[in-house]
Amino acid sequence: MSAVILVLAGCGGGSSSTESTSSLTKAEFVKKGNAICAKGEKEVEAGVEGFIKENNFSEKKPPTGAQMEALAEEVLLPTVRKQLDEIRALGIPSGEEQEVEAIFVAVEEGIEKTEEDPSAFAEGGSGPFVKANKLAREYGLTVCGSEEGESAEEGGSEGE
Repeated sequence: MSAVILVLAGCGGGSSSTESTSSLTKAEFVKKGNAICAKGEKEVEAGVEGFIKENNFSEKKPPTGAQMEALAEEVLLPTVRKQLDEIRALGIPSGEEQEVEAIFVAVEEGIEKTEEDPSAFAEGGSGPFVKANKLAREYGLTVCGSEEGESAEEGGSEGE
């Protein structure tokens, strides 16, 4: 279950559009973005562990649909939104607006789908965030777009 949850955590969240550009290069943006996502993953892991203990989950007693919804609403979505807000605050590297904004839009769509059906993230892979994860990985945000079982380096190495 933790791997599914980490997929959602690596996606970001939020709803405002970013118009501004920054003086960061793509490589700097990717490095800082991946660091934000790595920190977010740790926050989600801690939140999930606490949630599991509070609800006495075990292999014999898996979470109910209502518990998965509560987990998404109480732990996952707030962390995802915080990550996206922090990444947006970095500013978009000049000339990269279209690619980065596409990632943000895909994350927002995933957030909306998860809000409509909080258990959707557990329906195989990264559920509502498949597109956002793919775009993030292609851009170099390998921690932010990590899939189940992947272990991307915190700083990322792709970029300009």
